[in-house]
Amino acid sequence: MSISRRSVIKGTAAATAAAVAAPAILKASDALASSGQVNVFAWGDYVQDNMIKKFEGDTGIKINLSTFGSNDEAEQKLKAAGGKGFDVIFPSITNGANYYPDDLLAPLDESKLKVDAVVPSMLRDSVKLGGTYRGKRMLLPFDWGTEAITFDSTVFPLSNDEVSFGSLWAPEAKGKAAFRQKSALIGTGLYLDAIGKVKSDRMLDVYKTEEDARRVWDEVAKFIIERKANIAAFWNNATEATNAFKQAGASIGQTWDTTGLLLSRENAKWKYRMPKEGGMTWMDSMGIPSGAANTEQAYAFINAMLDPQMAGMFSSNTGYNSAVVGAANHAGETYKKQFLEIYNNDTLANLWWYPADTPWFAPLRQEYVDKITNA
Repeated sequence: MSISRRSVIKGTAAATAAAVAAPAILKASDALASSGQVNVFAWGDYVQDNMIKKFEGDTGIKINLSTFGSNDEAEQKLKAAGGKGFDVIFPSITNGANYYPDDLLAPLDESKLKVDAVVPSMLRDSVKLGGTYRGKRMLLPFDWGTEAITFDSTVFPLSNDEVSFGSLWAPEAKGKAAFRQKSALIGTGLYLDAIGKVKSDRMLDVYKTEEDARRVWDEVAKFIIERKANIAAFWNNATEATNAFKQAGASIGQTWDTTGLLLSRENAKWKYRMPKEGGMTWMDSMGIPSGAANTEQAYAFINAMLDPQMAGMFSSNTGYNSAVVGAANHAGETYKKQFLEIYNNDTLANLWWYPADTPWFAPLRQEYVDKITNA
């Protein structure tokens, strides 16, 4: 994938320096749809109480919030409903291709959106990641984050340059490692490629063809299963990831950034760091399902999420990085401090972006997830 993390960060810095007008917020009385409500389907930790209070206070539009814990869950629920039941959804942008063939998402009317509130480089790169379909904008960048290594530094006294996806499989991690199976297939693959054991073009081969994916994942799954004694817990959502450390006895794991950052806020022994192979990087987005009943309220909600103050509130709540210009200025000192501890020119230049999915990719990956889970 020819997307440079460095170019995105440069774009962020340049855009943050520019003055961006706050998005116009549609009042409920201005809406053309039939009700003053919006049905939002989001990741479990995305739309929190302080954000709901601000949106409803600013617009008079009531949020009906439903949540999901994985992209697979979101896709399956929207497919089962034929694109109906929700007005706004937050899929990972690389999953867009799974929605488009069944017309589950409606093209976005950019004239109704404050598109210039999005960091320009992210808006540009989102096209390559799957944010458009047949020349039309379908998904708008919302945030980005990483999946890397969270560890108890009193148990694993690792320096920043020692952290590796391979750290999960070291002998001293026996019974102490946690991960999401489908993510570990990538992270462990990056490690095995880096040490020359399983060549995969930095795991881009698994996106080329089913034959290439099987060649790589056969070896990765075998490596993991041979070391299954290291596994303390699997996780599939943010709550399960946190509980892996708090309840299941894990002291090192491959996690989303928010898990490590929030644990660190509670106790400084927890660290979240980029592995030497490169942190796995994702972008989530906002879209409008094709069966949305409250379209004007949906645009009002998306514009509210593009407000720098709201975006900063989101980053402060979760630890995720907003795609909105100027959001960091409203995210607080804790967020800023943690960002600078984790990301520098070297780690940002080395990040690994998830490529866009292909139709055969997810079912094949699930086959290997099942192998690991049932081993």
